[in-house]
Parts: sequence; C-alpha cells; structure tokens
Amino acid sequence: MPKFSRRIFIKRVSLAITALLVIDAFWFEKYIIDWNYFDISKGTEPKIKTIQISDLHIEKLKSFHISIAEKINALKPDLIFITGDAVNTTEDIEILYSFLKLIDKTILKYAILGNWEYWGKVDVAQLKTMYAKTNCELLINENRTVTLKNRQISIIGLDDLIGGTPNYNIAKTHLETSNTNIVLSHCPQYRDTIAKLDEDAQIDLILSGHTHGGQIAFLGYAPVTPVGSGRYLKGWYNNIEPKMYVSKGIGTSLYPIRFGARAEMVEIDL
Repeated sequence: MPKFSRRIFIKRVSLAITALLVIDAFWFEKYIIDWNYFDISKGTEPKIKTIQISDLHIEKLKSFHISIAEKINALKPDLIFITGDAVNTTEDIEILYSFLKLIDKTILKYAILGNWEYWGKVDVAQLKTMYAKTNCELLINENRTVTLKNRQISIIGLDDLIGGTPNYNIAKTHLETSNTNIVLSHCPQYRDTIAKLDEDAQIDLILSGHTHGGQIAFLGYAPVTPVGSGRYLKGWYNNIEPKMYVSKGIGTSLYPIRFGARAEMVEIDL
C-alpha cells in the first residue's frame, strides 16, 4: 500500500472539505428546504394552520418548488402568506403562476410586495391579477378580516420599506375587531416603526422575510445583511412586542449561494 506524505494528506483533506462546502452552499442549503413548525395557539381551539412563503425569487420552476407545493397540499393549511420578493421581473410572473397553480386553489392566500418587485419594475397590476387567479390577494397598506373555523383572523399587509411606502396607520384603517391580528411586512426593520406608532396594538404576530438569514452566515453571524433588516436576522423575536418571525426564505439574490442560512418554509398554528 502506498504511503502518503503529510502534505498530500492535508491537501486531500482540504480538497474534500472544500468540495463539501461547495456542495453545501450551492445545493444543500438552497434546495433541501428546512420546514419549521411552531404552535402559538396558546390552547385556542380550533387551531388555524398557516404557511409562510417568503423570498421565492422564482425564475424557473424547479423540482424543489414542486416538492414544496406537494407538502403544502398535504398539510392542508387554512391560510398561506407570501411575504414579498416572490418575483424579480415581470417575466417571472408566469413562472410564479405555474408554481401557485400546483397549490390547492381553495386555500386562501395573501401576499405583499418586497423590494425586488420594485427594483425589477414588476408590473404590479399584472402580478395582482395573477395572484387573484390562484385565490390570493395582494395587499398594499390594506387589511382584510376572514372567518375560518368560526374564528376571525385579521391580516394587515404593508407595502415594502425599501422600494415602496409602508404606512401602518393607513393599512389598519377600518380594521375589524378580531381575536387574532397578523401583520405582513417584508422588511423586519419596520417592526420598530409599528411598535412606536401603536404601543397598545393587539398584534399577535408580524411575519417578515427579506434578510435571507444573511444568506451567508458563520456560526449564526451574518457579516452583511440587506438594508431594511435593521437589528433582525432570522427566526423568532418573541421577547418583545409585537412578536415577529423573520423567515430565511426560499430563494437567493445577488449571489446564488446559501451558507449557514438554509432555505426554509414556516408553518405556524394560531
């Protein structure tokens, strides 16, 4: 058996580690979706099952998108929230439509805009029309109240902080009284504005995205986060009011890699 020098051994180990890191960054963390489940119902019955889809940045319908749709249909959620950056260009709207058509149309869906819909000069009217075909309503500083399982759920959808003009006060105009209030805000930084504008707000949850968990992070630290992230990166911020969950999202922007920030889908029981 041939003998390997220390130098050759170290070189081969380094190459193996590099290969694993490349596979992780360009494939595993992008396409092997982390499904995270949380129950914040506090014993309320019946529970309302929600799914958050954030930062799809969809440009091509891929097998992992199909798998996501199949799992959503299997989970049978009551509500789906699409929290911005679903598409980067107007041309991507048809691809998004192909994805959403795979999801049970009877599931009620609400969407908001992200910064990329603005940066890509996406035709918002066309996007809104497409969403409507899939039983999804695009909310831009608006609110809706729905009754599900004899429970009233209010959804406040805000415009994007970076590309648009979010206005919480306008968004909650004529908000109906309900037991559960959910705010959709693409950029988590706007959570601080909401807290100042409405200190006594009975908001049960803010759902945000935008950060991609940093997209490239090391041991939970992201050296760079996009403008609009504020002091937030990923996951729960439930030691403050209003409580917020920041999804790492599905897609990528600028660079087609993820490291230390695995793509995720979020399932929350209310």
